[in-house]
Amino acid sequence: MKKHLELYEKVKSQMESQMADDGGIEEAARCCANSIMKDRLIHVYGCGHSQMFAMEIFYRAGGLVPVNAILLPHVALSPKAKLSTFQERVEGFSQLALEQYDTHEDDTMMIISISGRNASVIDMALAAKAKGMKVIALTSKAFSDKVTSRHSNGKNLIDVVDVVIDIKCEYGDACLSLPNYKSKFTGTSTILGMLAMDCITSRTIELCYEEHVEPPVFISSNTDGGDEVNLAHLSRYKHMVDGF
Repeated sequence: MKKHLELYEKVKSQMESQMADDGGIEEAARCCANSIMKDRLIHVYGCGHSQMFAMEIFYRAGGLVPVNAILLPHVALSPKAKLSTFQERVEGFSQLALEQYDTHEDDTMMIISISGRNASVIDMALAAKAKGMKVIALTSKAFSDKVTSRHSNGKNLIDVVDVVIDIKCEYGDACLSLPNYKSKFTGTSTILGMLAMDCITSRTIELCYEEHVEPPVFISSNTDGGDEVNLAHLSRYKHMVDGF
């Protein structure tokens, strides 16, 4: 089988496994819906490529307005990718970073880390819990179970959160191989994680609707009238969401 077709089959299988185990998505959505119905925020944090998951549901057509993406340049791939690897292993940084944002005990924190082993995400989870937030992790149990913590407390992200969404990628993420080719290649965690993020968003909106609450949703600014709708949302939430 050609590798692009093998990838497609693997992704389908992993997605089906992930959706069959959707209790975490339901629980996560209930946390998020509770925050929105109390007129509070969903915070999203990740390092390196995991910042993409925060971007996926932030300021997004069809996405919830009260989302605060914590996109710290210190753990971004730009301007130097290697620096993000150094910084995500530093303890004590995330707590200080979180203090720069509008937070409340009725907020929900979503943290994405496929390995779940580095200090930055563990510290962010602990800092959010100390503020009374519910904390959700998107992480891979298959990955996390095979690695040791890089935090002095000896715990991985999966050990310090309230809700776990198990991203069903393989250990190391890469899933394809070739004969006599030493490296496995092509990760699947991005596809699986984006699915989980959008499932949580969709169910969150539905749960609010069931309670007769209409959560604010962005529409595409490239549709006629989109700018006016979105500017009204931004005006309402700009004092709460730093990135607006």
